[in-house]
Order: sequence, then C-alpha cells, then structure tokens
Amino acid sequence: MNDIYMLADMVILQKIGNRLRSLRLKQNITQQSLAEAAGVSLSSVKKIEKGEIGTFDSLLRLLRTLGQLEVFQPLVDEEQLSPSEYYELVHNAHSKTRKRAVGKFQQTGKKESTW
Repeated sequence: MNDIYMLADMVILQKIGNRLRSLRLKQNITQQSLAEAAGVSLSSVKKIEKGEIGTFDSLLRLLRTLGQLEVFQPLVDEEQLSPSEYYELVHNAHSKTRKRAVGKFQQTGKKESTW
C-alpha cells in the first residue's frame, strides 16, 4: 500500500516492528545483543518488534544501532530558503543595522575636571 495515511496507527506500528525484526535478523543479531548494544531492555526490543512502541527514545536507539537513522533525515534537515526568501532575509538584516547615533551626549551634573 502506497498511502501510509490510509493505514491505522496499530498497523503502522506493527509494520515498523516487523521491519526492525527483519533488519535485526538480516544482520544476524540476537534480541539480547541488540538490547545491550542499544542500551535498552530485552523486553523493550521484544515489544517494539511486536509493534508495541512505548517510547520514541527506545525506537531511536534501536534504529541507531541497526544503522537506520536516515529515515529521520527529512525531519532533522534544515529547511532551505528560496532565493527570494534569502534576499529578503539579507535585505532586512542590512536595513535594520544602525548607521549613526541619534541622541546627544548629556552631562550628568558632574564637575568638570581641572586637567
């Protein structure tokens, strides 16, 4: 199915869990060693592979350990500015730069030095 928006949340979670299990098995890693390498509990690995993703942190650790963090690349990339947006940003930055002082120096009532 191409449209992920048509899937129920539970189906998506199960598909993610199945995919992680498949990746782990392709790399010939046991659940125990994956848990140790990722710094999560064995029960967390088992639950995630069943589609019961409790915390994002655990999922992130498993993905990092399995070498699959690139799925989040579009979320962490900074948005690129279009040429017109960049010009406007630079133009506005230069137009707000202070060019000269406006006020005059005012003495605060101190006595003048005798130097």
